[in-house]
Amino acid sequence: MNPRIQIVIGNQYNPHLNLAVESSLLDEGDPEVVTMFLWKNQQTVVYGYNQNPFTECNVELLLAEGGYAARRRTGGGAVYHDLGNLNFSFVAHKKHYDVSRQMNVIKTALRHFGLETEVSGRNDILFDGRKFSGNAFGIYKDRRLHHGTILIRTDGERLAKYLKVNPAKLQKHGVKSVASRIINLSEVADITSDSIMPYLSQAFEEVYNAKAEIVGFNDLLTDKVLKTRDLFASEEYLFGKWHNFHAKKSAQFPWGLVELDMQVNESKGIIESVSIASDGLEPDLIDETERILTGASIRKAPDCGQNPIAKDIISLIY
Repeated sequence: MNPRIQIVIGNQYNPHLNLAVESSLLDEGDPEVVTMFLWKNQQTVVYGYNQNPFTECNVELLLAEGGYAARRRTGGGAVYHDLGNLNFSFVAHKKHYDVSRQMNVIKTALRHFGLETEVSGRNDILFDGRKFSGNAFGIYKDRRLHHGTILIRTDGERLAKYLKVNPAKLQKHGVKSVASRIINLSEVADITSDSIMPYLSQAFEEVYNAKAEIVGFNDLLTDKVLKTRDLFASEEYLFGKWHNFHAKKSAQFPWGLVELDMQVNESKGIIESVSIASDGLEPDLIDETERILTGASIRKAPDCGQNPIAKDIISLIY
Protein backbone atom coordinates (compact mmCIF):
# COMPACT_ATOMS: atom_id res chain seq x y z
CA MET A 1 0.00 0.00 0.00
CA ASN A 2 1.38 3.39 -1.03
CA PRO A 3 1.69 6.03 1.70
CA ARG A 4 0.25 9.50 1.41
CA ILE A 5 2.81 12.07 0.28
CA GLN A 6 3.36 15.76 0.89
CA ILE A 7 5.71 18.43 -0.45
CA VAL A 8 7.19 21.38 1.43
CA ILE A 9 9.09 24.06 -0.53
CA GLY A 10 11.25 26.40 1.51
CA ASN A 11 11.12 30.14 0.92
CA GLN A 12 13.91 31.28 3.24
CA TYR A 13 17.65 30.76 2.92
CA ASN A 14 18.82 30.60 6.54
CA PRO A 15 20.34 27.13 7.13
CA HIS A 16 19.51 27.04 10.83
CA LEU A 17 15.83 27.68 10.09
CA ASN A 18 15.74 25.13 7.28
CA LEU A 19 17.38 22.47 9.45
CA ALA A 20 14.92 23.29 12.26
CA VAL A 21 11.97 22.77 9.91
CA GLU A 22 13.48 19.50 8.72
CA SER A 23 13.99 18.44 12.35
CA SER A 24 10.34 19.19 13.14
CA LEU A 25 9.15 17.14 10.16
CA LEU A 26 11.34 14.29 11.36
CA ASP A 27 10.25 14.37 15.00
CA GLU A 28 6.57 15.18 14.60
CA GLY A 29 5.50 13.91 11.17
CA ASP A 30 2.47 11.73 10.43
CA PRO A 31 3.59 8.06 10.31
CA GLU A 32 1.41 7.48 7.23
CA VAL A 33 2.96 10.33 5.22
CA VAL A 34 6.23 10.56 3.30
CA THR A 35 7.43 14.17 3.06
CA MET A 36 9.72 15.68 0.44
CA PHE A 37 11.17 19.02 1.58
CA LEU A 38 12.99 21.17 -1.01
CA TRP A 39 15.13 24.01 0.32
CA LYS A 40 18.09 26.29 -0.35
CA ASN A 41 20.76 27.83 1.86
CA GLN A 42 22.73 30.99 1.18
CA GLN A 43 26.55 30.77 1.37
CA THR A 44 26.72 27.96 3.93
CA VAL A 45 29.04 25.15 4.91
CA VAL A 46 27.02 22.31 6.42
CA TYR A 47 29.03 19.67 8.25
CA GLY A 48 28.14 16.27 9.65
CA TYR A 49 27.03 15.78 13.23
CA ASN A 50 30.38 14.36 14.39
CA GLN A 51 32.68 16.56 12.35
CA ASN A 52 35.17 19.10 13.67
CA PRO A 53 34.20 22.31 11.83
CA PHE A 54 37.71 23.76 12.12
CA THR A 55 39.27 20.89 10.14
CA GLU A 56 36.46 20.79 7.57
CA CYS A 57 35.98 24.48 6.90
CA ASN A 58 37.77 27.83 6.86
CA VAL A 59 35.38 29.00 9.55
CA GLU A 60 36.81 32.48 10.16
CA LEU A 61 36.85 33.35 6.46
CA LEU A 62 33.35 31.96 5.89
CA LEU A 63 31.85 33.99 8.74
CA ALA A 64 33.85 37.12 7.89
CA GLU A 65 32.44 37.04 4.36
CA GLY A 66 28.85 36.83 5.61
CA GLY A 67 28.44 33.07 5.32
CA TYR A 68 26.91 30.55 7.70
CA ALA A 69 28.28 27.46 9.42
CA ALA A 70 25.67 24.79 10.15
CA ARG A 71 25.70 21.38 11.83
CA ARG A 72 23.16 18.81 10.66
CA ARG A 73 21.77 15.88 12.65
CA THR A 74 23.12 13.27 10.22
CA GLY A 75 26.65 12.03 9.63
CA GLY A 76 28.76 12.29 6.49
CA GLY A 77 31.06 14.97 5.20
CA ALA A 78 30.97 18.75 4.89
CA VAL A 79 29.30 20.35 1.87
CA TYR A 80 28.95 23.87 0.52
CA HIS A 81 25.49 25.32 -0.20
CA ASP A 82 24.51 28.45 -2.08
CA LEU A 83 21.48 29.52 -4.10
CA GLY A 84 22.74 27.58 -7.11
CA ASN A 85 22.40 24.41 -5.06
CA LEU A 86 19.10 22.69 -4.23
CA ASN A 87 18.70 20.53 -1.13
CA PHE A 88 16.13 17.79 -0.64
CA SER A 89 14.94 15.88 2.41
CA PHE A 90 12.80 12.75 2.49
CA VAL A 91 11.21 12.13 5.89
CA ALA A 92 9.22 8.99 6.63
CA HIS A 93 8.24 6.38 9.19
CA LYS A 94 10.44 3.29 8.89
CA LYS A 95 7.63 1.28 7.27
CA HIS A 96 7.51 3.69 4.32
CA TYR A 97 11.20 4.60 4.15
CA ASP A 98 12.88 3.32 0.97
CA VAL A 99 16.24 4.81 -0.06
CA SER A 100 16.19 3.30 -3.55
CA ARG A 101 12.72 4.73 -4.17
CA GLN A 102 13.78 8.12 -2.84
CA MET A 103 16.91 8.14 -5.00
CA ASN A 104 14.69 7.25 -7.96
CA VAL A 105 12.76 10.50 -7.47
CA ILE A 106 15.98 12.46 -8.14
CA LYS A 107 16.97 10.26 -11.09
CA THR A 108 13.47 10.47 -12.62
CA ALA A 109 13.34 14.26 -12.34
CA LEU A 110 16.70 14.64 -14.07
CA ARG A 111 15.61 12.54 -17.05
CA HIS A 112 13.39 15.49 -18.02
CA PHE A 113 16.66 17.35 -18.68
CA GLY A 114 18.14 14.47 -20.67
CA LEU A 115 20.41 13.37 -17.83
CA GLU A 116 20.90 9.71 -16.99
CA THR A 117 22.41 9.42 -13.52
CA GLU A 118 23.57 6.62 -11.24
CA VAL A 119 23.81 5.98 -7.53
CA SER A 120 27.37 5.22 -6.42
CA GLY A 121 28.04 3.38 -3.20
CA ARG A 122 25.71 4.33 -0.42
CA ASN A 123 25.55 8.08 -0.60
CA ASP A 124 26.55 9.68 -3.91
CA ILE A 125 24.66 10.28 -7.16
CA LEU A 126 26.82 10.71 -10.24
CA PHE A 127 26.56 11.98 -13.80
CA ASP A 128 29.24 10.71 -16.17
CA GLY A 129 31.30 9.50 -13.22
CA ARG A 130 31.28 12.83 -11.38
CA LYS A 131 29.38 13.59 -8.19
CA PHE A 132 26.58 16.15 -8.13
CA SER A 133 24.70 14.84 -5.10
CA GLY A 134 25.96 13.76 -1.69
CA ASN A 135 23.43 12.10 0.61
CA ALA A 136 23.23 11.42 4.34
CA PHE A 137 20.85 9.34 6.44
CA GLY A 138 19.45 9.31 9.95
CA ILE A 139 17.55 6.86 12.17
CA TYR A 140 15.54 8.39 15.03
CA LYS A 141 13.38 5.81 16.81
CA ASP A 142 10.74 4.84 14.22
CA ARG A 143 11.46 7.83 11.98
CA ARG A 144 13.94 8.04 9.12
CA LEU A 145 15.66 10.90 7.30
CA HIS A 146 17.37 10.91 3.91
CA HIS A 147 18.67 14.24 2.69
CA GLY A 148 21.13 15.49 0.13
CA THR A 149 22.32 18.15 -2.25
CA ILE A 150 21.91 18.72 -5.98
CA LEU A 151 24.77 20.82 -7.38
CA ILE A 152 23.37 22.81 -10.27
CA ARG A 153 25.08 26.20 -10.46
CA THR A 154 27.15 26.31 -7.28
CA ASP A 155 30.02 28.81 -7.03
CA GLY A 156 33.05 26.55 -7.34
CA GLU A 157 35.50 29.23 -6.26
CA ARG A 158 33.72 29.76 -2.96
CA LEU A 159 33.34 26.01 -2.48
CA ALA A 160 37.09 25.54 -2.87
CA LYS A 161 37.82 28.56 -0.67
CA TYR A 162 35.65 27.53 2.28
CA LEU A 163 35.95 23.74 2.34
CA LYS A 164 39.04 21.93 3.56
CA VAL A 165 39.36 18.45 2.13
CA ASN A 166 41.45 15.78 3.83
CA PRO A 167 44.05 14.46 1.33
CA ALA A 168 43.20 10.90 2.41
CA LYS A 169 39.66 11.38 1.11
CA LEU A 170 40.89 12.59 -2.28
CA GLN A 171 43.35 9.71 -2.45
CA LYS A 172 40.53 7.27 -1.66
CA HIS A 173 38.63 8.53 -4.71
CA GLY A 174 41.73 8.75 -6.91
CA VAL A 175 41.40 12.47 -7.65
CA LYS A 176 43.68 15.48 -7.16
CA SER A 177 41.10 17.99 -5.97
CA VAL A 178 37.49 18.25 -4.89
CA ALA A 179 36.78 20.31 -8.04
CA SER A 180 37.79 17.43 -10.30
CA ARG A 181 35.47 15.06 -8.47
CA ILE A 182 32.24 17.09 -8.64
CA ILE A 183 30.10 18.56 -11.40
CA ASN A 184 27.52 21.33 -11.66
CA LEU A 185 24.60 20.00 -13.70
CA SER A 186 24.26 23.36 -15.46
CA GLU A 187 27.51 22.42 -17.24
CA VAL A 188 25.68 19.68 -19.13
CA ALA A 189 22.02 20.76 -19.22
CA ASP A 190 19.80 23.85 -19.31
CA ILE A 191 18.80 23.58 -15.67
CA THR A 192 18.54 25.83 -12.60
CA SER A 193 17.75 25.24 -8.94
CA ASP A 194 14.29 26.68 -9.61
CA SER A 195 13.49 24.95 -12.88
CA ILE A 196 14.14 21.47 -11.45
CA MET A 197 11.62 21.82 -8.60
CA PRO A 198 8.42 21.18 -10.61
CA TYR A 199 10.02 18.08 -12.08
CA LEU A 200 11.01 16.82 -8.64
CA SER A 201 7.40 17.27 -7.50
CA GLN A 202 6.16 15.46 -10.60
CA ALA A 203 8.69 12.64 -10.13
CA PHE A 204 7.73 12.28 -6.46
CA GLU A 205 4.09 11.71 -7.44
CA GLU A 206 5.09 9.37 -10.27
CA VAL A 207 7.42 7.20 -8.17
CA TYR A 208 4.93 6.97 -5.27
CA ASN A 209 1.86 6.74 -7.52
CA ALA A 210 0.03 9.33 -5.40
CA LYS A 211 -1.11 12.94 -5.50
CA ALA A 212 0.99 15.13 -3.21
CA GLU A 213 -0.44 17.56 -0.69
CA ILE A 214 1.37 20.92 -0.74
CA VAL A 215 2.22 22.20 2.75
CA GLY A 216 3.12 25.87 3.17
CA PHE A 217 6.58 26.49 4.58
CA ASN A 218 5.41 29.42 6.71
CA ASP A 219 2.74 27.21 8.29
CA LEU A 220 5.53 25.14 9.83
CA LEU A 221 7.27 28.04 11.58
CA THR A 222 5.96 27.35 15.08
CA ASP A 223 7.48 28.72 18.28
CA LYS A 224 9.14 25.32 18.79
CA VAL A 225 10.74 25.44 15.34
CA LEU A 226 12.04 28.95 15.98
CA LYS A 227 13.55 27.83 19.29
CA THR A 228 15.23 24.93 17.49
CA ARG A 229 16.56 27.41 14.90
CA ASP A 230 18.13 29.42 17.72
CA LEU A 231 19.69 26.27 19.18
CA PHE A 232 21.12 25.27 15.79
CA ALA A 233 22.57 28.78 15.39
CA SER A 234 24.18 28.84 18.85
CA GLU A 235 27.94 28.95 19.39
CA GLU A 236 27.79 25.87 21.64
CA TYR A 237 25.93 23.72 19.10
CA LEU A 238 28.05 24.81 16.15
CA PHE A 239 31.52 24.84 17.70
CA GLY A 240 31.33 23.80 21.38
CA LYS A 241 34.01 21.28 22.32
CA TRP A 242 35.78 21.64 18.98
CA HIS A 243 37.62 24.80 20.03
CA ASN A 244 39.76 22.62 22.32
CA PHE A 245 39.93 19.50 20.16
CA HIS A 246 43.46 18.19 19.50
CA ALA A 247 43.66 14.99 17.48
CA LYS A 248 45.95 12.41 19.07
CA LYS A 249 45.06 9.47 16.80
CA SER A 250 43.68 9.35 13.26
CA ALA A 251 42.80 6.69 10.71
CA GLN A 252 40.86 6.02 7.53
CA PHE A 253 38.44 3.09 7.79
CA PRO A 254 36.12 1.79 5.03
CA TRP A 255 33.21 3.55 6.74
CA GLY A 256 34.96 6.92 7.15
CA LEU A 257 37.73 9.11 8.50
CA VAL A 258 38.37 9.32 12.26
CA GLU A 259 40.28 11.70 14.50
CA LEU A 260 40.43 10.92 18.21
CA ASP A 261 41.11 13.22 21.15
CA MET A 262 41.13 11.81 24.68
CA GLN A 263 42.22 12.72 28.18
CA VAL A 264 43.82 9.95 30.21
CA ASN A 265 44.10 9.85 34.02
CA GLU A 266 47.22 7.77 34.58
CA SER A 267 46.84 7.62 38.37
CA LYS A 268 43.33 6.16 38.09
CA GLY A 269 44.22 4.13 35.00
CA ILE A 270 41.18 5.31 33.07
CA ILE A 271 40.21 7.31 30.01
CA GLU A 272 38.50 10.36 31.49
CA SER A 273 37.04 11.87 28.31
CA VAL A 274 36.85 11.13 24.61
CA SER A 275 35.94 13.20 21.55
CA ILE A 276 35.65 11.59 18.13
CA ALA A 277 35.61 13.59 14.89
CA SER A 278 34.37 11.61 11.90
CA ASP A 279 32.54 11.80 8.59
CA GLY A 280 31.03 8.36 9.20
CA LEU A 281 27.39 8.01 8.21
CA GLU A 282 26.20 6.58 11.55
CA PRO A 283 26.56 9.25 14.25
CA ASP A 284 24.65 7.20 16.82
CA LEU A 285 27.36 4.51 16.74
CA ILE A 286 30.09 7.14 17.06
CA ASP A 287 28.31 8.71 20.05
CA GLU A 288 27.95 5.25 21.57
CA THR A 289 31.69 4.67 21.09
CA GLU A 290 32.44 7.85 23.05
CA ARG A 291 30.26 6.53 25.89
CA ILE A 292 31.94 3.10 25.79
CA LEU A 293 35.42 4.61 26.04
CA THR A 294 34.68 7.25 28.67
CA GLY A 295 35.74 5.80 32.02
CA ALA A 296 37.28 2.70 30.42
CA SER A 297 40.52 1.17 31.70
CA ILE A 298 43.65 2.22 29.80
CA ARG A 299 45.02 -1.31 30.13
CA LYS A 300 42.12 -3.42 28.91
CA ALA A 301 39.91 -2.74 25.91
CA PRO A 302 36.23 -2.36 26.83
CA ASP A 303 33.50 -4.57 25.38
CA CYS A 304 32.08 -2.86 22.29
CA GLY A 305 29.15 -5.23 21.88
CA GLN A 306 27.71 -5.24 18.35
CA ASN A 307 29.14 -1.82 17.46
CA PRO A 308 31.58 -2.32 14.52
CA ILE A 309 32.66 1.33 14.54
CA ALA A 310 33.63 1.05 18.22
CA LYS A 311 35.72 -2.01 17.41
CA ASP A 312 37.72 -0.08 14.80
CA ILE A 313 38.20 3.00 16.97
CA ILE A 314 39.20 0.92 19.98
CA SER A 315 41.90 -0.67 17.80
CA LEU A 316 43.57 2.76 17.62
CA ILE A 317 44.03 2.84 21.40
CA TYR A 318 44.76 -0.70 22.57
